[in-house]
Amino acid sequence: MTTTVGRRPEPVVTTAPPVARLRRPGWKDPRLLVGIVVVALSVALGSWAVSAASRTVAVFAAGSALTPGTAVTASDLRTVEVRLGSQTDRYLLAEEGLPDDTVVLRTVGEGELLPASALGAATELAVRAVAVPVATGLSERIVAGAAVDVWYVPGQDDSAPVADDDVADEGSSAEPELLVGGVDVAQVDEGDGSLVVGGPVTVHLLVGVDDLPAVLAAVAGEGTIALVPVGGAG
Repeated sequence: MTTTVGRRPEPVVTTAPPVARLRRPGWKDPRLLVGIVVVALSVALGSWAVSAASRTVAVFAAGSALTPGTAVTASDLRTVEVRLGSQTDRYLLAEEGLPDDTVVLRTVGEGELLPASALGAATELAVRAVAVPVATGLSERIVAGAAVDVWYVPGQDDSAPVADDDVADEGSSAEPELLVGGVDVAQVDEGDGSLVVGGPVTVHLLVGVDDLPAVLAAVAGEGTIALVPVGGAG
């Protein structure tokens, strides 16, 4: 009888996978190049934004009150340095000078920056200058560039016949009437009586075309005209 000796199974040898090693990215790595470009653009954009926000420009400002219809010259203005940011187009830059053949279209207060829209052709004016005599004393606030309300105080018509006392009383008790509000003052001319309180004064008002009939009728009427500064008594 033959005895067969069994062989032991050969051990299976397993090979471990290679360990991945991190490599330092080189200068030619696209990801590194993209990151550098993004950082550089961010720094440049931030620097530009800060520089633009802090940059000042020279613009015109009114040296004194400018009223509609005035032909502006360099002597009427002064130059100031301001930060306008994105609003540069709204104002007149000193380096560009004043446009030719233009007048003031709306009142510009003393020291106010001169908007480009405040100047235009004389044909664009929507107001007319009217000389209004004022018999009563004026408020100190009524100066060129100020805004006033125009009131008409009816007077007693001496030429009109008086039928009875009731009619006379009714005519003498007529209440003042507001003709137009918020009218700009172009000029104040004080007469010989200006040294006396309540002396006669002529005020040149810039009246809208639609309000001219009422104001002119009041100037030619028997009553008197009173001017009240807008915003309260002076």
